[in-house]
Amino acid sequence: MSQDHEAEKPKANPLKWALWGVAGIGTAGILYIIGQAAINPRQEMGLKSLAKGEMAKMILPASAGAPPATSFLDEAGKPTRIADFRGKVTVVNIWATWCGPCILEMPTLDKLAGTYKGKPVAVVTVSLDGERQKEKAMAFIAKFPNLDFYQDPKMKLPYDLVPSTSAMPTTVIYGKDGVEKGRIMGPADWSGPDSKAIIDKLLAE
Repeated sequence: MSQDHEAEKPKANPLKWALWGVAGIGTAGILYIIGQAAINPRQEMGLKSLAKGEMAKMILPASAGAPPATSFLDEAGKPTRIADFRGKVTVVNIWATWCGPCILEMPTLDKLAGTYKGKPVAVVTVSLDGERQKEKAMAFIAKFPNLDFYQDPKMKLPYDLVPSTSAMPTTVIYGKDGVEKGRIMGPADWSGPDSKAIIDKLLAE
């Protein structure tokens, strides 16, 4: 991931980037799992026991960690950080218009946000599209009434996560305390009871 010029390349060959995303998911997932097992072979069973069905791919962090201080932009161009959502269960989804699996799962994230409307839950979808694709990305998110547009045109956020990720999409869940609780690398259906069980538990903490 680099500058806008790089983000433009996938436009000519979206299949190539879809395949790249799948490969990245596999590689990143294997490395993450190995790293977690080495550091913390006995993961917390409370949340893990709920990681079933669509959430079965969820990986718990080896230790409690704050989100990166990396800034991304809201629709008005105002710098925003994940820490700004502290106090809410925050679902951060990293996506791009050139990522096929990202596009397919977005309606389920919109439904998740709608389910918890009025509650301390934030679904933050951060586009990695560059400035040349900003309008396209904004138009896509505008189709979903429960989602707001956020953009990381410099593509820093995925690399500043600990551990970093190259999988597309990647979704990281933070508790109300601002600490990462788990992540899924790759697409998932966020609209059903599997994700609701995870969010409900974190809301109760």
